[in-house]
Amino acid sequence: MTDTTSTSPTPAASGAAADINAVSLSVNGAPYNVAIATDRNLSGVLRNEMGLTGTKEGCDDCECGACMVLLDGQPINSCSYLAIQCQGREITTVEGLASRDDLHPLQRNILAAGGVQCGFCTPGMLMSAHALLETNPEPTQEEIRIGLSGNLCRCTGYAKIIEAVANTAAETPVAPPSAG
Repeated sequence: MTDTTSTSPTPAASGAAADINAVSLSVNGAPYNVAIATDRNLSGVLRNEMGLTGTKEGCDDCECGACMVLLDGQPINSCSYLAIQCQGREITTVEGLASRDDLHPLQRNILAAGGVQCGFCTPGMLMSAHALLETNPEPTQEEIRIGLSGNLCRCTGYAKIIEAVANTAAETPVAPPSAG
């Protein structure tokens, strides 16, 4: 029988107990007050302390994008971002995309295009796509590919996901430049 327990020392076992801090986080517009160790990553805190399980834990090494969230509107891999670094900043998770009554257009379009198979990558894809469309409301196919390049999908082949992002861009009106 193989022992599956971790052989790496825990902070307490190595003599370096992690400091616990009271942290106020703003997630999807709601305040959360949590007491966490300084070494806790954001994805773990979102999932375990806040119950926001849409953010997936994939590689834990910034390689897959399943944990992608927006921090002040910018996509980040929450597996490698310390939760304590997010105090005073706005975090948006996939749960924050939809309104209470309706799916976000990206969510609706990814479903309509068949861009979801196992669904594990979907939250990260949605967050990266949302960030792209916020900064570039009329992306080309190549710009969409680049915008999603930090997200791995092993099921769909990406074509339907790219189609969904393009469809969302096409249906979203672009505001005219302001006169100044």
